[in-house]
Amino acid sequence: MLRTTRRLLLTLAAAAFAVPAAGFEVEHSMGTTDVPGDPQRVVVLTNEGTEAALALGITPVGAANSWLGDPWYDHIADAMEGVEPVGKENAVNLELIAALEPDLILGNKQRHEEIYDQLSTIAPTILSERLRGDWMENFALYAQALGRAEEGEAVMDAFRDRVAATSEALGEATEEEVSVIRFLASQIRIYQLDSFSGVLLKQLGFARPQLQDVEAFVLRVGKESIPDMDGDRIFHFTYDTGDGEGAAAAADALSDPLWQQLSAVQAGRVHAVDDAIWNTAGGVIAANLMLDDIARIYGVAPD
Repeated sequence: MLRTTRRLLLTLAAAAFAVPAAGFEVEHSMGTTDVPGDPQRVVVLTNEGTEAALALGITPVGAANSWLGDPWYDHIADAMEGVEPVGKENAVNLELIAALEPDLILGNKQRHEEIYDQLSTIAPTILSERLRGDWMENFALYAQALGRAEEGEAVMDAFRDRVAATSEALGEATEEEVSVIRFLASQIRIYQLDSFSGVLLKQLGFARPQLQDVEAFVLRVGKESIPDMDGDRIFHFTYDTGDGEGAAAAADALSDPLWQQLSAVQAGRVHAVDDAIWNTAGGVIAANLMLDDIARIYGVAPD
């Protein structure tokens, strides 16, 4: 996976060497902000934003800790060497951020609206509107704020080309109703279209079970709802912070007689995938790695 990530970063950053523009205004969820044309010290407060910066050839001086990893996801750890972790997305440390003396901060209104004024006293701050399935819209905003809008378009064009090639290679396989399930210590989640994985599966043309084929985020359920998790094929991932509780909950659900009765389970079409790649990281690097997973699982080789 690490070799794949290095190749992706080299590919995604290939267009990131244009001469930077002078300072300019950026419209975002909190208004209009003047930003520097060539930010040298960028702090990123969302996981998806970190992937956007890396894909554009920018290593932030500080970033929100990955939801999984110590402090970074495995698939970006090498690229984040020397970056200062500033706390989880929903609990960033303002003193650490200020100490880094950034000239630009990238965050998200859903996470950081309440501290926007404080962030803005540290450096010009750009907040995207929301998370869930909006990573591509957010990527475009971050690229603009970083003065690399054209490079961002190139990254997105390359990604869309990969999606189209993968969809074509999948062919009739996209007629399968694909179910996406996440196990946590306290609940099970059934993912719908307005989610990171949901957006990419829709772009590929996959069908979804009726409960998942709606423009919503997620259903939070318990084991009694296992019959609602069926599909022609099931992808599942587990959020475990290292205490083993998430993994134990997943093992309990996967051994439940209700799970064993699902048609996808009985047909052997169930796949455990990585929570960071399919859900938590939420950015362009993870999206490309998710495409790799789908191509591998379905045994296709897109051009």
